[in-house]
Amino acid sequence: MSRVRFFPALCLSFLALLPSIAVQAQPASTVRPTEWAQPVEVQYNLFQMSPTLYRSALPDDGAVPLLKNLKVATVINFLPEADSNWLSDSGINQVQLPYRTNHVDDADVLKTLRAIQTAEASGPVLMHCKHGSDRTGLMAAMYRVVVQGWSKEDALSEMTQGGFGESGHFRESVRYMMQADVDKLRTALANGDCSTSAFATCSMKSWFQTVNLK
Repeated sequence: MSRVRFFPALCLSFLALLPSIAVQAQPASTVRPTEWAQPVEVQYNLFQMSPTLYRSALPDDGAVPLLKNLKVATVINFLPEADSNWLSDSGINQVQLPYRTNHVDDADVLKTLRAIQTAEASGPVLMHCKHGSDRTGLMAAMYRVVVQGWSKEDALSEMTQGGFGESGHFRESVRYMMQADVDKLRTALANGDCSTSAFATCSMKSWFQTVNLK
């Protein structure tokens, strides 16, 4: 079977197995792949993806000393509610990028990846949603694929089997990843484009603004 045919088949297998994957925790006896995000703090479902990137569930004010100890300089929040109710430290930048996994598009992904890369220049970054599994999981997987060059297969394995928590939304994330054009996303990210499509809402808005300035 060719690789072209193999990957869609693999993705369909992921979709079929999701109900069982979502409720299974990683067995304690299983050796966790070293390239996967490594656990830091169970209470906040906090994992370290790289020297400059962490992922977690919604923190609270009790997490602030931990974040400062980790030298986190920016917190990226995927929820509609701001982090200001628990994070009042002026030394930690707050970025809010709410989205829903069942409505995610390339513009959401590019906005997040660009925010992460920009923030990483100032120090470690934490991204989070409510539980640290679905919204955070998809963006973590897309970071792996688009920025770090992982294969979709490897990113999907970490996302669904990495022990980040139970989620009923992995199916939507897998669907998005199956159809995502990684090369186009990389090009758009490098070029500063807001989307991979010239007809996306953000692209059309930018075009109209350019025309009106002439």
